[in-house]
Amino acid sequence: MGRQHWKKIWVGSAGNMVEWFDWFVYASFATYFAGAFFPSGNPTAQLMNTAGIFAVGFFMRPVGGWLLGRVGDRKGRKAALMLTVTLMSASAILIAAAPTYAVAGYGGAFVLLVARLLQGLSVGGEYAASATYLTEASDPKRRGFASSFQYVSMTAGQIVGLGLQIILQRTMSDSALHSYGWRIPFIVGALGAAIIFYLRRTMLETEVYEEDASHAEERGTLRALWQHKREAFLVIALTMGGTVAYYTYTTYLTKYLSNSAGLSKQTATLVSFAALIVFACLQPLAGALSDRIGRRPLLITFAVGSTFLTVPIMTLLKHADSFWPAFGLALLALVVVTGYTSINACVKAELFPTGVRALGVALPYAIGNALFGGTAEYIALWFKKAGIESGFFWYVAGCAAVSLVVYVTMRETKDLHLARVTAGQEAGAGSGESSLTTAS
Repeated sequence: MGRQHWKKIWVGSAGNMVEWFDWFVYASFATYFAGAFFPSGNPTAQLMNTAGIFAVGFFMRPVGGWLLGRVGDRKGRKAALMLTVTLMSASAILIAAAPTYAVAGYGGAFVLLVARLLQGLSVGGEYAASATYLTEASDPKRRGFASSFQYVSMTAGQIVGLGLQIILQRTMSDSALHSYGWRIPFIVGALGAAIIFYLRRTMLETEVYEEDASHAEERGTLRALWQHKREAFLVIALTMGGTVAYYTYTTYLTKYLSNSAGLSKQTATLVSFAALIVFACLQPLAGALSDRIGRRPLLITFAVGSTFLTVPIMTLLKHADSFWPAFGLALLALVVVTGYTSINACVKAELFPTGVRALGVALPYAIGNALFGGTAEYIALWFKKAGIESGFFWYVAGCAAVSLVVYVTMRETKDLHLARVTAGQEAGAGSGESSLTTAS
């Protein structure tokens, strides 16, 4: 892979890391600021309130997917990526400065809500813009490897957030963290976004986009996307199981270990931190493997593993009483999820032609995430509050089972030539010979 390819991957990934740092620190620091914006009382109820606002951010993602996907297809991948990081910086500043319940009543929660809406708008476009950019910028024979850096950067953002949380836990008292320490990561996120904005000003547009000859008026439009409605529904379906599993074992895991398994917040955070480091390292390896054997085998492996292992893993995690058992189980779960995370970005990008690729990935993926990923944590806490926490384990397994059907019936996409995918070609579910042009 040439130097220019690596430069594009680096700039795209670095920005993605900051975006997801800001997105995830909301979840990882929620145990500290949940009581700051809502009346004192049941800790689980406070977490449900903050999880509800977390979920609301996901429901802005379809809007962001449409708006920023349209920008990405009409103005270029670079323009969309710069806009997303600007919105994320603004949302981080709002959260860092939000007044508490003691100062402004529910006014602070309203500021928090507005910030999450902005984050949802931004991330709704960031996923597609970065997935499209990384896929288009790579060597055609190494798209799986290159696009895997999207989840490397996403996970790196969470690792940095958890690392910062560990440092703050060891250098600040618990009362100080609950009082004002939780604001620090959002300040860091805003500063990081400013740096990435500067870096993205010099990033190169992808050759696939620049060479696209489709009519400008049709680029990034819902009308153009409707010509690929089968692929759009396919994106929603193949996202379902993966996004529920991913958010269960990343954003929700720390809360689950501390709120259900009874581990200390420090130990729970360390478990997530260590497991995610290994998880990030696995992404390029799995992506490279998909370039050799195809995308479907990895997706099917994930779905089978998640369908049959989720219930036992989550049940055993609930009874993990120390670091090592919890770490081993969390890592096993993340190894299974790698079959989805390492390649889902390129699979989705490979389904659409250049003129509607950003929107085609953004909107259906955002809808799938809003319905399943964004609600995962809230559903988990609802089951816990209802006294039937194990019901959530079966819910995660069921979502994976639905996606398994999709993975088994969908066509292989690894040999598609991105510049030759055109309207009317089918990459959706079904058997028989693919009509998509393959790379020579």
